[in-house]
Amino acid sequence: MTRSSRLSRAAILTELKLAARKGDRVALTLAIEQMKLWALSPRYWERYLDLLGHPLARLIDMTVIKQGEKIARQKGWVKTRRDRAKPVGGVKSPAARPARTKPTRPAVAAQPSLFPDLR
Repeated sequence: MTRSSRLSRAAILTELKLAARKGDRVALTLAIEQMKLWALSPRYWERYLDLLGHPLARLIDMTVIKQGEKIARQKGWVKTRRDRAKPVGGVKSPAARPARTKPTRPAVAAQPSLFPDLR
């Protein structure tokens, strides 16, 4: 039986389930390659994000491909770290913060010698 050259969500999930159930490395490799094709192609971003609704596909994305967050950021669906890191209230600039002082250590010479007879 020949396989269709078109990728579908069902086909990818079938390969992932087969790999999970039987430990089939060939099925896992095939599913990862198909997912990479969708993840790295702007044409398939919508489909890829829909695919990430399945836990197995999300696991593969997090461990191997790592594209879901990147695509969502590029599409503007997720705030960037810079946007999230902005302070809401309180001190707004580093110049307004009080300077930290380092604790002073006693000098080495002030410590008594462990071997007083050897001096």
